Amino acid sequence: MNPTLRQMRAFIAVAKTGNFTLAAQFLHVTQSALSGLIKELEQTLGARVIDRSTRRIALTEMGKELYPLFSQMIDDLDRALANVADHAQLRKGIVRVAAPQLMACTLLPQAVAAWRLRHPGIKVSLADSGVEDVTGRVLSGEVDCGIAPERDESPELDARLLLDMPFEAVIPPGHPLESRRQLSWAELAGYPFISLRGQFTERLLADMGEVPRDATLRPEHEVSFMTTALAMVAAGMGVTVCMPYASALVHRHGLLTRPLLEPVLTRRFFIYTRGQRSLSPAAEAFVAFLSDYVGKGLPQ
Repeated sequence: MNPTLRQMRAFIAVAKTGNFTLAAQFLHVTQSALSGLIKELEQTLGARVIDRSTRRIALTEMGKELYPLFSQMIDDLDRALANVADHAQLRKGIVRVAAPQLMACTLLPQAVAAWRLRHPGIKVSLADSGVEDVTGRVLSGEVDCGIAPERDESPELDARLLLDMPFEAVIPPGHPLESRRQLSWAELAGYPFISLRGQFTERLLADMGEVPRDATLRPEHEVSFMTTALAMVAAGMGVTVCMPYASALVHRHGLLTRPLLEPVLTRRFFIYTRGQRSLSPAAEAFVAFLSDYVGKGLPQ
């Protein structure tokens, strides 16, 4: 005994209007089709739900009992379907994103602001994280996606390339290297170097391969966040290297950037999501938007 949605909607329409003609108009069906749905419902239930006469119709005792139940079921279903439609058509939703602290305070706020102009009903929750924490947040389900430098391949993660850009030297105004339009790593290594903790320096040296002794980086200071390194450079405590996407923050500190050559070292950043897991419509749309946003050129 499984009434169909069409049968229940037909019954509710008749019960609300008290008239087969009005109910048929409300449902956009013929009166004979509506009568057929009511008969099918009664056959399915094995009981009459509407008493008909030439003058009026009335709900039977069974009909009176079923009306609030069917009505509540249909209302709940309609609300659920409307909610699904709102999400699918990007009228509402939430996207949770994890990103390294530097990216979270430079590139992403501008991207999120541009996104909200298109989709004001979709909230983007930004979790600024340590670089090594991003993929863990993705795997735990804490966030929908994360942005981080290239990592070893993992079957638990899907990776989409977002950025591939070279390191730039960051120096304070008045520095002896200010007049140079581009710098070598060997030139930079001649000054106190401010590095990030962890594998930052080791990865740089590994990427350099066989380099002359005078190009070897020997950190004078190691800090947890690039924002701290930039503040120290601004205070005249040394030099550092940074990604071009953070140029706005570098310039706010009044610092100068120079291309780094011999060799040119790059970092690739990926958007990571959980493998074999579908993103929500909002999250999928945001990932596509972010890739397009970055592909059109980084804001300065």
